[in-house]
Amino acid sequence: MSLAAAPSTKVQFNLDKTSILLIDGDELSMNLLSQILSGFGAHDLARSDKVEDSRAILNDTKFHLIVLDPTSLASDGYALVEWTRRHSVQNRFTPVLIATGHTQASRIGAARDSGANFVVTKPFVPAVILQRIRWMARDARHFVDCAAYAGPERRFHSEGAPGGRGRREEDRAAEALFSSSRELSQSDIDQIMSPASGKK
Repeated sequence: MSLAAAPSTKVQFNLDKTSILLIDGDELSMNLLSQILSGFGAHDLARSDKVEDSRAILNDTKFHLIVLDPTSLASDGYALVEWTRRHSVQNRFTPVLIATGHTQASRIGAARDSGANFVVTKPFVPAVILQRIRWMARDARHFVDCAAYAGPERRFHSEGAPGGRGRREEDRAAEALFSSSRELSQSDIDQIMSPASGKK
């Protein structure tokens, strides 16, 4: 991702040269997100509100970041992420940030399993969006490409696998998160979507 650090004791990200594709079926939500990203210096913002149009854009133009609300689209937005990971030559490895107001565990699991990097909840909090972008800029997960999945490595590191324990002794089952239809907090979502913590 093209995120330039300013020469300072504090690391600051410059989104001025970052090209971003916003995919959202809700015009009000897309306008709000555009304003937030513009406030962080992003000026190269493309917009789409349909899956078919988004595929054409993703085929033709390389982006540094894709921000997508899969639940706001008329057709399956998670399938669009999967298609991008499998078939978009230009954007196969581009970070994908899911921005959604629907945070049931099943939807967060679908976002992770589609190949998205992170999830942020609506209504938008500008500081949280910037934090997720910074996380993605530092995300060192390997890209996995196999028959069942394409996207950033999605191993569980603190919660274990859904329905069972993880590979390490200290991992605990994530059943509680995935067996409920309750809305998850941003903290719960971060646990599910977070990259490797460096533990072996």
